[in-house]
Amino acid sequence: MAIVKIPTPLRRLTGEKDEVLTSSNSVSEMIDDLESQFPGIKDRLCDENGGIRKFINIYINEEDIRFLDGPKTQINEKDTVSIIPAIAGGTSVN
Repeated sequence: MAIVKIPTPLRRLTGEKDEVLTSSNSVSEMIDDLESQFPGIKDRLCDENGGIRKFINIYINEEDIRFLDGPKTQINEKDTVSIIPAIAGGTSVN
C-alpha cells in the first residue's frame, strides 16, 4: 500500500492522522478512496467539476503530478503521496 501524507489543515477530517494508506492505482482513485475513508475530504481537494483545486499540490515521491499525468498519474505500492495546500500571503517589497 502507498502512504498518503495528510497536511495539517485536512487532519481534522482524518481523525488527526498525518498519514493514511491507500491501495489505489492512480491519484483520482486515491481521492475517491480518501473520500470513502474520510467523508468530506474530496470537497477540499477537488472543485465542483471534479478537478483537483488549483491551490492543492499533489506529489508522488517528490514529483509534482502536474508534470506527470495529473489525476491519471499512477501510484505504486511503495510510493509516498504528499498533499500540499499552497499557502498565500506575505508582503511585497516595492
